[in-house]
Amino acid sequence: MRGGATLRSVTDRSPGPRTDTGTGDGRRHAFASDRGSATVWSVAAIAVLCLVFGIVLALGQAVVARHRAAGGADLAALAAADRWAQGGTAACAGAERVARAQGARLVRCVLTGQVSDVTAASGRGPFAAEVRARAGPATEAPGAVSPDPGAPATADPATGVP
Repeated sequence: MRGGATLRSVTDRSPGPRTDTGTGDGRRHAFASDRGSATVWSVAAIAVLCLVFGIVLALGQAVVARHRAAGGADLAALAAADRWAQGGTAACAGAERVARAQGARLVRCVLTGQVSDVTAASGRGPFAAEVRARAGPATEAPGAVSPDPGAPATADPATGVP
C-alpha cells in the first residue's frame, strides 16, 4: 500500500485505522508518546506560579506587620513622652491606647525622666514583628551654643548680610 497507510492485521483490535506518523514506512516517531505533555507542563507552570504568588503574599504580610509595629511604636513613644509629667503609669497607659489604635500591641514601656522607651509588636506567628522606639526632648549637640533671643543677628561671613 502506498500513501502512508498500513494494513490492519486480524489481531489488531484498535477501533480506527492505523496511520504512521509521517515517516511513510509505518514506523512511529519517538515523540508519539508525548501526547498530552503540554497539559502536564501547563499544570506544573501554574503550580510554580501559585507557589511564587504565595511567597510574595507572605513577604507582603511580613512587611505590613513590620510597618504597623514601627508606626505603633513611634506614636506610642511620642504619646508617652508627651505625658511624662503625669507619671510613668499614666504615660504608659496613653502609649498603650495609641499603640492599640495603630493596630499594634505595647510590649514594653519605660519612662526615664522625659524620655520614653517603648516596644510595640504587630502580627502573629512567623509574621510577628517587634520594634523599639524612643522619644523625648531634643538635645543640643556637644559644644553647640544656644541662640540668645536678645542678641543681634550675626552677619554671614561670605556676604556680610545679617
